[in-house]
Amino acid sequence: MTAVTAQNRGEQYSCYMEHTIQSSCVTCDFRPNRLFCDMPAESLKAFDEIKSLGSYPRSTILFAEGRPVRGIYLLCDGRAKLSICSDTGKRLTLRVAGPGEVLGLGATLSNTPYEITAELLDNSQVVFVRRKDLMKFLREHREVCMEVVRMLSQDLHGAYERVRSIGMIRTRHARIMFHPRAMVV
Repeated sequence: MTAVTAQNRGEQYSCYMEHTIQSSCVTCDFRPNRLFCDMPAESLKAFDEIKSLGSYPRSTILFAEGRPVRGIYLLCDGRAKLSICSDTGKRLTLRVAGPGEVLGLGATLSNTPYEITAELLDNSQVVFVRRKDLMKFLREHREVCMEVVRMLSQDLHGAYERVRSIGMIRTRHARIMFHPRAMVV
Protein backbone atom coordinates (compact mmCIF):
# COMPACT_ATOMS: atom_id res chain seq x y z
CA MET A 1 0.00 0.00 0.00
CA THR A 2 1.45 3.39 -0.99
CA ALA A 3 0.56 6.41 1.12
CA VAL A 4 0.56 9.78 -0.59
CA THR A 5 0.12 13.15 1.09
CA ALA A 6 -1.04 16.19 -0.84
CA GLN A 7 -1.28 19.78 0.38
CA ASN A 8 -4.55 21.58 -0.19
CA ARG A 9 -5.26 24.96 1.47
CA GLY A 10 -3.11 24.10 4.46
CA GLU A 11 -4.78 20.78 5.15
CA GLN A 12 -3.13 17.43 4.69
CA TYR A 13 -4.94 14.68 2.84
CA SER A 14 -3.68 11.16 3.15
CA CYS A 15 -4.83 8.90 0.36
CA TYR A 16 -4.20 5.37 -0.73
CA MET A 17 -3.92 4.80 -4.44
CA GLU A 18 -5.69 2.15 -6.47
CA HIS A 19 -4.19 -0.65 -4.37
CA THR A 20 -6.90 -0.22 -1.71
CA ILE A 21 -10.46 -0.52 -2.95
CA GLN A 22 -13.22 0.75 -0.67
CA SER A 23 -16.32 -0.69 -2.32
CA SER A 24 -18.74 0.34 0.43
CA CYS A 25 -19.10 3.73 2.06
CA VAL A 26 -20.34 1.95 5.21
CA THR A 27 -16.98 0.21 5.77
CA CYS A 28 -14.70 3.00 4.49
CA ASP A 29 -12.00 3.88 7.03
CA PHE A 30 -11.79 7.50 5.87
CA ARG A 31 -15.51 8.27 6.09
CA PRO A 32 -15.56 10.00 9.52
CA ASN A 33 -12.94 12.53 8.36
CA ARG A 34 -14.86 13.58 5.25
CA LEU A 35 -17.69 16.05 5.28
CA PHE A 36 -20.05 14.46 2.75
CA CYS A 37 -19.23 10.87 3.68
CA ASP A 38 -19.99 11.18 7.39
CA MET A 39 -23.71 10.35 7.08
CA PRO A 40 -25.99 8.35 9.37
CA ALA A 41 -25.84 4.57 8.76
CA GLU A 42 -29.25 4.43 7.04
CA SER A 43 -28.24 7.18 4.61
CA LEU A 44 -24.90 5.50 3.90
CA LYS A 45 -26.62 2.25 2.98
CA ALA A 46 -28.97 4.10 0.63
CA PHE A 47 -26.03 6.02 -0.87
CA ASP A 48 -24.18 2.76 -1.51
CA GLU A 49 -27.17 1.60 -3.57
CA ILE A 50 -27.16 4.60 -5.94
CA LYS A 51 -23.43 5.11 -6.47
CA SER A 52 -21.03 3.53 -8.89
CA LEU A 53 -17.36 3.27 -8.01
CA GLY A 54 -14.59 3.30 -10.58
CA SER A 55 -10.81 3.44 -10.70
CA TYR A 56 -9.51 5.97 -13.21
CA PRO A 57 -6.00 6.72 -14.46
CA ARG A 58 -4.28 10.05 -14.05
CA SER A 59 -5.29 12.68 -16.67
CA THR A 60 -8.88 11.37 -16.92
CA ILE A 61 -11.37 14.19 -17.46
CA LEU A 62 -14.31 13.51 -15.13
CA PHE A 63 -16.38 16.28 -16.67
CA ALA A 64 -15.76 19.29 -18.89
CA GLU A 65 -16.86 22.89 -18.69
CA GLY A 66 -19.99 23.56 -20.74
CA ARG A 67 -20.94 19.90 -21.10
CA PRO A 68 -24.40 18.71 -19.98
CA VAL A 69 -24.55 17.68 -16.35
CA ARG A 70 -24.75 13.96 -15.61
CA GLY A 71 -24.26 13.87 -11.84
CA ILE A 72 -21.76 14.31 -9.03
CA TYR A 73 -18.31 12.84 -8.57
CA LEU A 74 -16.88 12.08 -5.15
CA LEU A 75 -13.10 11.67 -4.91
CA CYS A 76 -12.36 8.66 -2.72
CA ASP A 77 -8.63 9.16 -3.19
CA GLY A 78 -6.32 11.11 -5.42
CA ARG A 79 -6.58 14.72 -6.54
CA ALA A 80 -8.36 16.58 -9.33
CA LYS A 81 -7.41 19.85 -10.99
CA LEU A 82 -10.41 22.16 -11.29
CA SER A 83 -10.01 24.61 -14.16
CA ILE A 84 -11.94 27.06 -16.28
CA CYS A 85 -11.35 28.52 -19.73
CA SER A 86 -10.58 32.26 -19.89
CA ASP A 87 -11.95 34.68 -22.48
CA THR A 88 -8.72 34.27 -24.43
CA GLY A 89 -9.05 30.48 -24.51
CA LYS A 90 -6.34 29.90 -21.91
CA ARG A 91 -6.98 27.26 -19.22
CA LEU A 92 -6.89 28.70 -15.67
CA THR A 93 -6.51 26.42 -12.65
CA LEU A 94 -8.98 27.39 -9.93
CA ARG A 95 -7.73 24.92 -7.32
CA VAL A 96 -6.87 21.29 -6.66
CA ALA A 97 -9.57 19.13 -5.03
CA GLY A 98 -8.60 16.32 -2.67
CA PRO A 99 -10.01 13.10 -1.24
CA GLY A 100 -13.54 13.36 0.11
CA GLU A 101 -14.53 16.32 -2.06
CA VAL A 102 -17.72 16.32 -4.11
CA LEU A 103 -17.29 17.69 -7.64
CA GLY A 104 -20.02 19.01 -9.91
CA LEU A 105 -22.48 19.51 -7.08
CA GLY A 106 -23.70 23.01 -7.99
CA ALA A 107 -24.27 22.14 -11.64
CA THR A 108 -25.99 18.89 -10.71
CA LEU A 109 -28.41 20.53 -8.30
CA SER A 110 -29.22 23.38 -10.68
CA ASN A 111 -29.33 21.03 -13.69
CA THR A 112 -27.08 23.31 -15.71
CA PRO A 113 -23.92 22.49 -17.69
CA TYR A 114 -20.75 21.99 -15.67
CA GLU A 115 -19.11 25.35 -14.91
CA ILE A 116 -15.58 23.92 -14.69
CA THR A 117 -13.44 21.04 -15.92
CA ALA A 118 -12.25 18.35 -13.48
CA GLU A 119 -9.13 16.41 -14.49
CA LEU A 120 -7.53 13.74 -12.31
CA LEU A 121 -3.94 14.42 -11.24
CA ASP A 122 -3.46 10.93 -9.78
CA ASN A 123 -4.75 7.42 -10.37
CA SER A 124 -7.97 7.66 -8.38
CA GLN A 125 -11.06 5.93 -7.08
CA VAL A 126 -14.10 8.02 -7.87
CA VAL A 127 -17.75 7.56 -6.95
CA PHE A 128 -20.33 8.74 -9.47
CA VAL A 129 -24.01 9.39 -8.69
CA ARG A 130 -26.48 10.21 -11.44
CA ARG A 131 -28.41 13.46 -11.00
CA LYS A 132 -31.82 11.76 -10.91
CA ASP A 133 -30.68 9.35 -8.17
CA LEU A 134 -29.03 12.12 -6.15
CA MET A 135 -32.15 14.30 -6.20
CA LYS A 136 -34.33 11.41 -4.96
CA PHE A 137 -31.72 10.54 -2.31
CA LEU A 138 -31.62 14.14 -1.02
CA ARG A 139 -35.44 14.29 -0.82
CA GLU A 140 -35.48 11.10 1.25
CA HIS A 141 -32.48 11.96 3.47
CA ARG A 142 -32.99 15.50 4.75
CA GLU A 143 -29.96 15.48 7.07
CA VAL A 144 -27.71 14.85 4.06
CA CYS A 145 -29.56 17.56 2.14
CA MET A 146 -28.66 20.04 4.90
CA GLU A 147 -25.02 18.93 4.70
CA VAL A 148 -25.11 19.62 0.96
CA VAL A 149 -26.42 23.13 1.68
CA ARG A 150 -23.49 23.68 4.08
CA MET A 151 -21.05 22.40 1.44
CA LEU A 152 -22.42 24.77 -1.20
CA SER A 153 -22.21 27.64 1.28
CA GLN A 154 -18.56 26.79 2.03
CA ASP A 155 -17.83 26.68 -1.72
CA LEU A 156 -19.38 30.11 -2.12
CA HIS A 157 -17.40 31.59 0.76
CA GLY A 158 -14.21 30.01 -0.64
CA ALA A 159 -14.92 31.64 -4.00
CA TYR A 160 -15.44 35.01 -2.27
CA GLU A 161 -12.07 34.63 -0.54
CA ARG A 162 -10.28 33.77 -3.80
CA VAL A 163 -11.83 36.79 -5.56
CA ARG A 164 -10.93 39.00 -2.58
CA SER A 165 -7.30 37.84 -2.60
CA ILE A 166 -7.01 38.32 -6.37
CA GLY A 167 -8.46 41.82 -6.02
CA MET A 168 -6.02 42.67 -3.23
CA ILE A 169 -3.05 41.44 -5.24
CA ARG A 170 -4.10 43.52 -8.24
CA THR A 171 -4.71 46.58 -6.04
CA ARG A 172 -1.26 46.28 -4.44
CA HIS A 173 0.31 45.75 -7.86
CA ALA A 174 -1.48 48.84 -9.23
CA ARG A 175 -0.32 50.97 -6.27
CA ILE A 176 3.28 49.92 -6.83
CA MET A 177 3.10 50.47 -10.59
CA PHE A 178 1.59 53.96 -10.27
CA HIS A 179 3.32 55.20 -7.12
CA PRO A 180 5.29 58.36 -8.01
CA ARG A 181 8.55 56.97 -6.57
CA ALA A 182 8.08 53.68 -8.42
CA MET A 183 8.05 55.36 -11.82
CA VAL A 184 10.97 54.35 -13.96
CA VAL A 185 12.35 57.04 -16.22
